[in-house]
Amino acid sequence: MEHQRSDGNPKTARVPSGAAVMRAEVTTALTRSFFEEWARTGYAGLSLERVARTAGVGKAALYRRWPDKESMASDLLSHVGLTMTDVEQHGSLEADLYAVLVAIRRVLRHPKVRRILTDLHVEIERTPALGTAIRPLQRARRERINGLIDRAIKRRELSPMVDREMAADLIAAPLYWRMAVLGGRCDSAYIERLARITGAALRADTV
Repeated sequence: MEHQRSDGNPKTARVPSGAAVMRAEVTTALTRSFFEEWARTGYAGLSLERVARTAGVGKAALYRRWPDKESMASDLLSHVGLTMTDVEQHGSLEADLYAVLVAIRRVLRHPKVRRILTDLHVEIERTPALGTAIRPLQRARRERINGLIDRAIKRRELSPMVDREMAADLIAAPLYWRMAVLGGRCDSAYIERLARITGAALRADTV
């Protein structure tokens, strides 16, 4: 019977032929290795071969999932980015804002994530393909924020004329600036106050 290697270390036993098994633990190891290498070397110095080696798997296991560095970055960043805005409804504008801000804070608390995000913004200017690759993530995040705004409009907490682009910027930017750029801390009291101030600013936008 014809065989092929399993999705893992190239020294592991062979398995029956057919579509390769995409083992979850291999994907997890590659994901962890990718972000660790990015945080350590920056995107420009990131090597997929080194990512696979650090994860303890063969290069084929990596390329079976992602054809190139931009695709891998886009896919993994999408998972992290959408997690930041994937929150349940809480019944009011301020409560929804608080939940989103807490989710963003949870991600930005990791030093490696902060290093990656600051490097990402620099690298987009040097690597247009990376900017193109993450554009679907940016659109998806805006759609999540639009859902929050739609709920607030339905509850008559916001005007239908609210500037959605500015709202999306306003919701995320202050917390990102404080944590990722300034390296500041944000406790629950700060998040609550930021949610109130953001909600008040959005309510004031009626034109």
